[in-house]
Amino acid sequence: MKALVYTDVETLTYRDADMPKPAKGQVLVKIMASGICGSDMHAFLGHDERRPAPLTLGHEAAGIIVGGDEDGRRVTINPLVSCGKCPACKEGRTNLCPERMIISMPPREGAFAEYVCISRKNLVTIPDDVSFEKAALAEPLACGWHGVRLAQHAIGKPLAELNCLIIGGGAIGVGAALSLFAFGARNIALIEPNDLRRETLLNIQGFAALAPHDAEIPALGTVDIVIDAVGYAATRADATAYARPGGVIVHIGLGEATGGLDIRRMTLQEITFIGTYTYTARDFIDTATAIFQGKLGSLDWTQSRTLSDGQAAFEDIRAGRVAAPKIILIPEHEE
Repeated sequence: MKALVYTDVETLTYRDADMPKPAKGQVLVKIMASGICGSDMHAFLGHDERRPAPLTLGHEAAGIIVGGDEDGRRVTINPLVSCGKCPACKEGRTNLCPERMIISMPPREGAFAEYVCISRKNLVTIPDDVSFEKAALAEPLACGWHGVRLAQHAIGKPLAELNCLIIGGGAIGVGAALSLFAFGARNIALIEPNDLRRETLLNIQGFAALAPHDAEIPALGTVDIVIDAVGYAATRADATAYARPGGVIVHIGLGEATGGLDIRRMTLQEITFIGTYTYTARDFIDTATAIFQGKLGSLDWTQSRTLSDGQAAFEDIRAGRVAAPKIILIPEHEE
């Protein structure tokens, strides 16, 4: 099979790779669509020690089961594998399993390939009227869904009454905004500094896409729920400043590890900070269901490219030349 392999810093090589063989309880999935995640970009830039070269990246995927009694079943993939036995798993918090693994991290190769192996329990069936490109968005959108669910629980008020702000207009930020709307929020603003991307966001229903200094941005200290979908020191500083006394900050982005939080203000104003990592198995299913039912909008804001064009796609994302919040890579299967 062909795969797009991270072989060195800022280098992806489209090359032949061994066909994966399913272990017990796994199935072989023919990948039909696989999204580029921010974590893939971190690895590409050499900033993620968890993803050393050589490695096949990619974990936002959908495809078709090949072989066995489920041959031909259309599925979207939950790439997070948990043990199912630890206290976290038994509580339904599979994302906190101490043995958790995700495809695209050693020893598991990722989905920037023609085929991948995954456990049956990590698959959700895609209805025939839903495209693979839309179904592949279940993974990144589930991150926002999970964060919004935790924020709703922490704030303890109907979201329709609240002011909500998202920092960052990539797929995670857009997913958080769409999830807020699906959960009932109606006053939702999203800050995106890239002019090209923001033009695309203006066409998405459910939230206001704003430039960093637009007059419509909420005043400092007035936002009930702030979602940082970027995760840099500067965006954490902004999140701390925007949150109202008693407000909630949801931190999803993993841009850099330290800096930015105004701990004194958070303490004196009792601002809740929630770190969120991926999603639970239930969140993934609920997000996929919401996609299939149209509750997260048309989801027509992605851009598709061939898997062999992956190097150029990563370079364009890094240079800010991509208007779409998400690029989906499509393998060129040769039958």
